[in-house]
Amino acid sequence: MSLYGVLAYNYDKVAAGTAEILSGSRMISDRLGLPSGDIRMALLSFENYLLANRNTEKPVLHISLSPAPEDQLTDGRLAELAERYMRKMGYGNQPYITYKHADTHNTHIHIVSVCVDEQGKKISDAYEHRRSMTACRELEADFGLRNGADVERRNPKAELRKVDASLGDVRHQVGNTLKAVLESYRFQTFGEYSALLSTLNIEAKQVRGEYNGVSYTGIVYSATDDTGRVVSPPFKSSRFGKRFGNEQLEKRMLMNLKALKEGKRAPSIQGDIARALRLADSRKRFVELLGQNRIDVVFRENERGRIYGVTFIDHNRREVFNGSRMGKEFSANAFNDYFKWLEGISANERDGHTAAELWRHHRYKDGQESALELAAGILSMETNLRDYEEEAFARRMKKKKKAGRKSRGI
Repeated sequence: MSLYGVLAYNYDKVAAGTAEILSGSRMISDRLGLPSGDIRMALLSFENYLLANRNTEKPVLHISLSPAPEDQLTDGRLAELAERYMRKMGYGNQPYITYKHADTHNTHIHIVSVCVDEQGKKISDAYEHRRSMTACRELEADFGLRNGADVERRNPKAELRKVDASLGDVRHQVGNTLKAVLESYRFQTFGEYSALLSTLNIEAKQVRGEYNGVSYTGIVYSATDDTGRVVSPPFKSSRFGKRFGNEQLEKRMLMNLKALKEGKRAPSIQGDIARALRLADSRKRFVELLGQNRIDVVFRENERGRIYGVTFIDHNRREVFNGSRMGKEFSANAFNDYFKWLEGISANERDGHTAAELWRHHRYKDGQESALELAAGILSMETNLRDYEEEAFARRMKKKKKAGRKSRGI
């Protein structure tokens, strides 16, 4: 993260009319009471600090403070919020510039500064995250703002509902939905987890980096609209609690995967998928039929429209599975080839016919081992597929009977 890059990001927003320079401290300027609108003067303000820097690898600070939409603050109060936060964090004597951004549903501020003093010494960042959270809680109380750390307490019984940014308090909504997901759904991979969240208007992204020579993986969450477009600033997982971070999620996913491999649970929606595939004459209709059974399907496609991933979300049993986990015939390749074949049949020919009927009359002539043959094989089979849930129950009963015989000495 270079100083020029951070400043350019904010100045570009100013030039686009979605941000403005709000305030500053110890900044060289050509206008009274505000930092200069010239990026060169902003760079000059930090120059001596960076030249004096001894050995700090990351001397640039880029801080974002995002009050809830309901917390209507004047420009003066936002500037005061920035000034008091910097003092509480030990950066009060540093040069810094504050920008007000209005490019999302809620107004928020960005602060740019450096973390080395005039002698080039690093300003202590010991327990910085903890101190930052404490500072935010104190400022929320002083300014009468909503408490961002209060999501859990305000939602003892989290509800599973889509995030709607237009309703405001997005951080609260995201936290509530994340809590409901973790309390009730099982998934084995981050891809399955993020696919589930995407149906609830939440984008989850893994971010990787290095700190003090140690690699780390974090997660950030953002709200989206129904088209998947991000409509909120990103929130670090720590804003919601440790269990929503990468480390705790990995433990949960490994536990679920182990149960799956040991046969304690298994996908049980193959029959529903097969029935929908047999009846649907289009991809849209396939999705609709699954939805009637409270099963969501998320297709991931590249820029050319090729399906490279498919995830099924069973809301009845609260389980999420990548298609390939249920067999090759349910894999992304199979669905990609199948829908491509189906779209190649004219709408007139498809009208009034099920996919199974279309397959009998327009059978694909490729090799029998093609991905399409695997998927289309479902069309000619009965839909009373293996009941994995029943089989798992039978195995548990068998184990219990065996254990009972041993205890009786049989």
